[in-house]
Amino acid sequence: MKGDGVSSNSNPLRRVGGAFDALRDWWENAKVWQRYLVYLGAIVFALILPAPWIGTFMSPGADWTSVLIYPVGTYILLAVGLNVVVGQAGLLDLGFVAFFAMGGYSVAYYGTHFGWNYWATVVFGIVMAAVSGVILGAPTLRLRGDYLAIVTLGFGEIVRITANNTNEIGGARGITNVPHPPDMFGLKFLLDPAPYYYLILAAIVLVIIFSVRLQKSRVGRAWAAIREDEDAAELMGVPTFKFKLLAFAIGAMIGGLAGGIYAGKAVFIEPNTFPFILSATILAAVVLGGAGNLPGVVIGAFVIAWLPERFREVQGLKDLLGRDPAEYRILLFGGVLVLMMALRPEGLLPSRRRKAELHEGTGGMGALGAEVPGPDTDVTTETEAAK
Repeated sequence: MKGDGVSSNSNPLRRVGGAFDALRDWWENAKVWQRYLVYLGAIVFALILPAPWIGTFMSPGADWTSVLIYPVGTYILLAVGLNVVVGQAGLLDLGFVAFFAMGGYSVAYYGTHFGWNYWATVVFGIVMAAVSGVILGAPTLRLRGDYLAIVTLGFGEIVRITANNTNEIGGARGITNVPHPPDMFGLKFLLDPAPYYYLILAAIVLVIIFSVRLQKSRVGRAWAAIREDEDAAELMGVPTFKFKLLAFAIGAMIGGLAGGIYAGKAVFIEPNTFPFILSATILAAVVLGGAGNLPGVVIGAFVIAWLPERFREVQGLKDLLGRDPAEYRILLFGGVLVLMMALRPEGLLPSRRRKAELHEGTGGMGALGAEVPGPDTDVTTETEAAK
């Protein structure tokens, strides 16, 4: 640490973070053929990930393929969508679960009551979520920071409570017998979880490609300007309200897609499937992985989804605690998050630009954008700078 003669490299988490930073720097300077080799390796790895020999270690207490669909795959898809709003545009959204619910309820309601084709209900759910994002954003996006977060939190609760009190969509009982996707390409979507894994994997790949293209476009540059300094962006001629509304709509569309896929697999949905804590968990995944950096967001969502499942069945912990570790898994999971945020607040794999923004206090996301003093922060320097 600075000031006490102890090197920050003595911190194991800092060394891991340094390794992640080195990997990020290599990737930014990698040649085209090296990048395509990594893409190919990632796809091959994703295709073999459901293998039983991997599941034996990754999820000994549950069916590994089912865990890959929910929570892992669903969390990754939701995190990529929320990253558009939080990581790219710098808008703090605590009600993202509402768009997930709209996608799920669209598939469930129109599939069971009107017999619509599954894919038609998914598309309709995406459109409904996007329209909802615009309706929410139009009157509220002139708010900033914590005020925007409170409004979005309220929106998420309004959607859940409305679903709970609307008999037309099942009320508190929910909707059962939600239609499965139709069989295609030799995949039979009934009881086998493997086809759903490949379906959600395809959705994740398409959404990541779409998000990367957006980030490198004029729209992505406008979001970056808004995230760093909205007033300066407006003075430079960026129509900030229009681009913030677009971020909300695109993020909502991805949330609706995740909800549609989830409903087709779950067969049953009800209002308590979409609690506020799910929005908070997905936000934690984005921040933990490194907001604004897609590889980091994917890693963060994977860790957030997988760790509680891994803690379900750990014999060493069971012997140590004398009880089923599943009873303590959320406590252990929370401890890991607190330790991570204390020692590496910028996330596991932040982009170079986002890391600089956070340490300069211009990172967007309301109060979350301010600089967070870490264990190696020179307090004296900060105090003198403040004067």
